[in-house]
Amino acid sequence: MARLKQLWSSFLVLAVVVIGAGAVPITYLESAVAKGAVCLDGSAPAYHFDKGSGSGVNNWIVHMEGGGWCTDIATCVQRKSTMKGSSKLMNKDFGFSGILGGKQSTNPDFYNWNRIKVRYCDGSSFTGDIEAVDPSNKLFFRGARVWRAVIDDLMAKGMSNAQNAILSGCSAGALAAILHCDQFKSILPKTAKVKCVSDAGYFIHGKDITGGSYIQSYYAKVVATHGSAKSLPASCTSSMKPELCFFPQYVAQTLQTPLFVINAAFDSWQIKNVLAPTSVDKSKAWKTCKLDLKKCTAAQLQTVQGYRDQVLAALAPVRSDTTSGLFLDSCHAHCQGGSAATWSGDGGPTVANTKMAKAVGDWFFERSTFQNIDCSSLNCNPTCPAVSTED
Repeated sequence: MARLKQLWSSFLVLAVVVIGAGAVPITYLESAVAKGAVCLDGSAPAYHFDKGSGSGVNNWIVHMEGGGWCTDIATCVQRKSTMKGSSKLMNKDFGFSGILGGKQSTNPDFYNWNRIKVRYCDGSSFTGDIEAVDPSNKLFFRGARVWRAVIDDLMAKGMSNAQNAILSGCSAGALAAILHCDQFKSILPKTAKVKCVSDAGYFIHGKDITGGSYIQSYYAKVVATHGSAKSLPASCTSSMKPELCFFPQYVAQTLQTPLFVINAAFDSWQIKNVLAPTSVDKSKAWKTCKLDLKKCTAAQLQTVQGYRDQVLAALAPVRSDTTSGLFLDSCHAHCQGGSAATWSGDGGPTVANTKMAKAVGDWFFERSTFQNIDCSSLNCNPTCPAVSTED
């Protein structure tokens, strides 16, 4: 229980909201409630929509918010009293920046597109779908319905005329972008160019410090609690256990839609929760190290370096697909495309002398391919932020 609470707490940093000039107001999708497409507490889904203009009027980027998962009744009850489980508690305005930014100078390829931030309030990466609601806890596990209701609403608001479209996200939202990628393409017009972008969503089926895979058991609980199996890609679940189809490395093997992966080889969330989860660190030897890698022993740093090897192996289906893109930096970070500084400015890393904004833009518009892996050791790249970023 304590471990699950820690996992949830560690993801609250992903709820950082930038409020200020140009903030985009919230839209509550009240019409979805009658369809049972609701947040954990039964409230309406929500999103923020900044309309496109000029050459971008028929181009769309749908970006899904991150914020972890809840794995059982207790953690989902806890979550529904936060903005990650109830739209009633969400901030009313959201400042768009990074990949959603509206300035040509910082987001040259997508600044005038229709840009949507889908709020995350289901705790299942938009995969849950259980009809029954237990009156004792009044939890609604309806993430998959929320996703479809939002997409259908956007289609009615003009996305049915899309010429170019991207499904993207950060962290748990980026995982959702991968899981729903082919479905998104199938809904959009056949004439549209449709691709997906994952920022820090490539969670690997990794081994932890004991040699086991805590993250597999964790995802198995998510899938069971939310009834996610039927919403996961059938091309994966037809040959694997449902919980394995929460891992991008298996979904990517049969993915039909082009995918661009932005990830840190030493992803800060994965180091803490996939490699060294508290529940398997019985001696607490990793308690300080995983929060500040400067405090790791030489042996621990060697283990962290070994995690990069696991990441590279898991990325094999992306690296072997010529339509895919990859920006793998050697930073200790998580979610790097959310601000103008990290997306295209001096605050974010370059890989192959390229900022991620240019890499994604060149790949999407097929000006050039981009599959590049950074130097091999932790923070060997001087353009990595000095402090771990978790937007």
